[in-house]
Amino acid sequence: MALEGPLKEFHIQDVFQLLDLGRKSGVLRVTSELRQTSGTVSFDRGGVVAASLANSQPLGARLVRLGKISEQDLDRARALQESGDPRRLGDILVANGVVARRELDRQLKGQIEDTIFQLLGWSEGYFRFEDGAPCEAMVEHPVRIPAEALLMEAARRHDEWSRIEAKVPHLRVVPKLPPPDAPSTGRLDLLPFEWEVLAAVDGQRDLHALASELGRSEFDVARTIYALSAAGVIVLDNPVGKPTSAAGNGRDHPASLTPAREALGRGEYENAAKSLQEVLRADPLMPEARRLFGVCQVALGRFRGAAETWKSWARLGTLTPSEEALMPAVERLQQAAETLANELESYRD
Repeated sequence: MALEGPLKEFHIQDVFQLLDLGRKSGVLRVTSELRQTSGTVSFDRGGVVAASLANSQPLGARLVRLGKISEQDLDRARALQESGDPRRLGDILVANGVVARRELDRQLKGQIEDTIFQLLGWSEGYFRFEDGAPCEAMVEHPVRIPAEALLMEAARRHDEWSRIEAKVPHLRVVPKLPPPDAPSTGRLDLLPFEWEVLAAVDGQRDLHALASELGRSEFDVARTIYALSAAGVIVLDNPVGKPTSAAGNGRDHPASLTPAREALGRGEYENAAKSLQEVLRADPLMPEARRLFGVCQVALGRFRGAAETWKSWARLGTLTPSEEALMPAVERLQQAAETLANELESYRD
């Protein structure tokens, strides 16, 4: 029996909770036209045992990038598979003595988590779950992560993002070492990964590029960059053109919002939503863009997503006086969206 539908009607988090509570085994496939990509998640009795995006890095490449194995080690393991060895790639690498089982499990768990946390951020797309045993070809090694634990960690990361986004508003921020004449921070007492990130800072690569280079999640890199910046070890450059306080504390960009406003005026909510998403990619802290995106989501029937958007709008901390004046109205809209979402979901239970 297949469970399927659009994410605007059934949030991806709700899908995970349903599969967890039902202790389902099978394969969940999620596609997104907006992102032009897809994701696949294998479940075993409600736990996640494998996950990948269409453009994600394979486990073997991840191990090479992190320096856990060499290219030659990976080539030898693949050659054995091509010659008929039925073992998983990870099992071959462990048997060859090039990586410890504990390290393999840690990297596989990290790969699964990175994929799931990206999928949980999708508010549009289509999902389909097919009952049955997980696809063995997808599972490099049987690591099982409870879906509930992944959802709780995703919620924690969301809260932490809202804390660090004042200094790290988006992944295009470029960290740099402070100028030579800057005051000394004294003796550094950094954790190993903080040293690793600091060593990779070259003043050219943004956070997305650093995460790719280090083979770690964008969240881990952004959180570490935030800590290094707070300690005065690095300075941050925003190539997107984030307004400074001298330019005005309101983050008003009327020209960039014109296409979205015009599309809203014509009732073209899908076009307006896409335009606003482009604006928010460049400046995630623009209050009006985020508020209007919630309006688009409601117009498109994505009530749960709209409620989450307005919650994050209220936590921005960069609201203009005109936006702050709308706080009571937005709170009422958020509550109404949550009520509608709960009511619709009750009919599906």
